[in-house]
Amino acid sequence: MILPFLAAAAGYLHFDQLGLSPVALDLGFFQIKWYSLGYIVGIFAGWWYLLKLLNQPGAPMAKRHADDLVFYVTLGIILGGRIGYVLFYKPEMLARPLEVLQLWEGGMSFHGGLIGVVLGLVYAARKHGLNLLRVMDYVACAVPPGIFLVRLANFVNGELWGRPTNVPWAIVFPRAGPEPRHPSQLYEAAGEGLLLFAILWFLFWKTDARYQPGKLVGVFALGYGLVRVAVERLRSPDAGLENLSWGLTMGQTLSLPLIIGGAYLIATAKGRRQRVEPIAGGQSVA
Repeated sequence: MILPFLAAAAGYLHFDQLGLSPVALDLGFFQIKWYSLGYIVGIFAGWWYLLKLLNQPGAPMAKRHADDLVFYVTLGIILGGRIGYVLFYKPEMLARPLEVLQLWEGGMSFHGGLIGVVLGLVYAARKHGLNLLRVMDYVACAVPPGIFLVRLANFVNGELWGRPTNVPWAIVFPRAGPEPRHPSQLYEAAGEGLLLFAILWFLFWKTDARYQPGKLVGVFALGYGLVRVAVERLRSPDAGLENLSWGLTMGQTLSLPLIIGGAYLIATAKGRRQRVEPIAGGQSVA
């Protein structure tokens, strides 16, 4: 069975030929990896873009709130992402607590990070007396660039590869065996990052979606969930989670609540339409 793949792989691009390294900067005594850099740059890029969104009429919070918000979002990403990874994908790590703390070794769950971010936003919104759904709408628009960068880092690391395939753009990942595989990391970067950003950009800047509380975050949740479910069909399941009894991968299973919740928020958003008085001053928006 493996011989046809071995023969076919000879004509495919091998990951090693790309000359990529997971280390972005090596000072000998200190290393900065692309994976960590993806999170750092993604957070700062999201912060910058969020401030641009808040300059528009009817913003649900002032820039001072955004500065505080970023702290809780960052905390939610790190704690939620790592805890989610351990609970959803590597529960055996609970027997080795020190490994749980080794964030520099990689291993983060998007769904866990999302839960952490939501909890952080709930706390920040209550602390400042802000409309939670409207805050989440704005934050949702700023998230895709970070997802895009982290997915690119996954590719650079040569991890989270796809299933075996014979499509012309397949890549042979050395750590995945001799078969050519889907570069599923790039599919996710394009769908969860670029496509989702473009859709949210259009809805924010070209429609009145931001005045319908919950609509933008609903689009984000629904869009991410659909893309993740689709790409998981081409992505190799995580080790030990290849054959879940209900027929879905763990990533698909965790994405179903996003699809359902996102669809609900979109369907009910127009009913929450109300006159918006900007927190930061400026003109009212009917």
